[in-house]
Amino acid sequence: MNELITKAQTHAQEQQLPYAGALTPEETFRLLTENPKVILVDVRTNAERDWVGRVTIPEEQHKAVQWSLYPGGTPNPDFMSQLETAVPDKQTTIVFLCRSGVRSRHAAKLATENGYQACFDILQGFEGDKDHHGHRKTVGGWCSADLPWLGA
Repeated sequence: MNELITKAQTHAQEQQLPYAGALTPEETFRLLTENPKVILVDVRTNAERDWVGRVTIPEEQHKAVQWSLYPGGTPNPDFMSQLETAVPDKQTTIVFLCRSGVRSRHAAKLATENGYQACFDILQGFEGDKDHHGHRKTVGGWCSADLPWLGA
């Protein structure tokens, strides 16, 4: 675990990230597997998890806190209070997941600003980037890395 965290922290320093670091989906899965105290917080909307798919890891390591709300995509005004309920210990290592790695960066930054000590972004997110046909899940991300997930 220390090797992965050190690598992620080095990436954060190089990129001047305002949170602890960033990990690839593969590194994230390895971290979750090696340390059952690490928590993955999926910040996608409930609709995305229901209609697109969700990671399948042990329930005690998987929390859902929407960054924005569906429909409309408005910011979730209760994000921090919901995160504090889902992960009350601010020393917990948290990896944030979204569709492609944008909302998760914002969530890691906000959580860090609110006292969480070990917030990491999952690069490429759940679905990754669009391919040449405009489809996701084939270029980067949790799905294309063939990590455990359940489709809708």
